[in-house]
Amino acid sequence: MSLYITKAGQVYADRIKVKIFPGIERGELNQVNGIVVHQTNSPTASATFNSYANTGANGAHFLIDKDGTIYQTASVYKRANHVGKLKSRCLAEHSCRPTDLQIVQRLKDKPTPLHRHEQKKPYPERYPSNVDSIGIEIVGMAQGQGSDEKKVYESVTDAQNNSLRWLVRQLADTWNISLQEVFTHPTVSRKNLTEASTAKWH
Repeated sequence: MSLYITKAGQVYADRIKVKIFPGIERGELNQVNGIVVHQTNSPTASATFNSYANTGANGAHFLIDKDGTIYQTASVYKRANHVGKLKSRCLAEHSCRPTDLQIVQRLKDKPTPLHRHEQKKPYPERYPSNVDSIGIEIVGMAQGQGSDEKKVYESVTDAQNNSLRWLVRQLADTWNISLQEVFTHPTVSRKNLTEASTAKWH
């Protein structure tokens, strides 16, 4: 069942609390091809909201608190910077054309040139990016010592996963998105591999 969305891009549903932060919005989002699931690396929803209020902050369209409460934090008609530099989808899925394979293999350890190369591709030859995806943040910390890459994100709670399943289903129905086009952040971009690894949306 499709969501009811106002002209301003606010979603009205009993399970969603609208708490928009205009500062994380980055222009028009004219096409939604996929959904990207993140974890915040913050202990509470309030901590994330505080960061969203800062000038130049980045964020996602929705946030799911530890107790499963869903907040809408950006208009679904606006872009949000939540993805980062894209990995090569065809390399991960073993579907590159020969000429493209040579290019992405040469660029795979060069994040910025690879991202620029991927962004030129039509969807779905690339992963969803800031220009055509909705982002969902789940409150959760990366724990442990050392660099960010060595830390491990805490497990997503049952309440969060229940809300995530509902939200993804609603968004997928509204934009006619296949569940195959829903990804965790480290799948599509260069992030800690444990981020959202325990998130379950189907």
